Amino acid sequence: MFSQTITDFWHAPLVGGDVLYRDAALTVVSDAGLPEDRRVTVLTTRGADASGRPADPVAPSDGHGAVLVAVTPRVAGLLDLAGPRAVTERSVRRALRTAGIALHEADCVFHLTARAEAELRADADAPGVRRLTAQDATAFSAFGASAPEQDLDDAYVELDHWAVFGAFEGERLVAAASMYPWGGSRLADTGVLTLPDARGKGHARQVVRAISRYALSQGYEPQYRCQVDNAASRALAARAGFTQLGTWEVVSPDSTD
Repeated sequence: MFSQTITDFWHAPLVGGDVLYRDAALTVVSDAGLPEDRRVTVLTTRGADASGRPADPVAPSDGHGAVLVAVTPRVAGLLDLAGPRAVTERSVRRALRTAGIALHEADCVFHLTARAEAELRADADAPGVRRLTAQDATAFSAFGASAPEQDLDDAYVELDHWAVFGAFEGERLVAAASMYPWGGSRLADTGVLTLPDARGKGHARQVVRAISRYALSQGYEPQYRCQVDNAASRALAARAGFTQLGTWEVVSPDSTD
């Protein structure tokens, strides 16, 4: 369903770590290579994609669970997986809370299936959509000045990112998407923003597809993320051809541990 590059990235803890617990629903891995700000990660590959269809698990056929919890060895010592009590997702989350480890609200993670990638490669950029460069600084500055501040913060679209594409109405930049290589991998993470008065015209879909096509041409796998409760962003992912891999949680800076 998803490429080997995507699968390998999300299953890296299974390769670099030690499996502490595994059943049909849950896998817990201790990975000494996790940085401190990622001392706990939770990947859940059950649920539905952005269009409401059940998501195919990214899990290989070895039967590990749909919830993959990766922790550092120090955190693993706090989970008491060798104790007499049954190990479940709920019990692991309870142990993390008891240890003072809070998790961010989950992000939905979307990627392109092999079929969607082929369709995207065969498509062409929409009229008025093109790659942005430093020569577009004036247009991009005006774009940023016209966008709500919270939208700018949430979207994280920057002209100096690895790749930036924009949609124009005449000479006016009305939507932009940017990407950067994510976590030293061959995944390219996407941000997108459309000005309020230009929404509902398909600009966001067009720039996301254009920048994703560019990423594929450069040997990267496009990635799209948004918060679980952002229905509009989830719908955009579906319209742009993405399928939800699952949800991903990391440690919150509010953790006391």
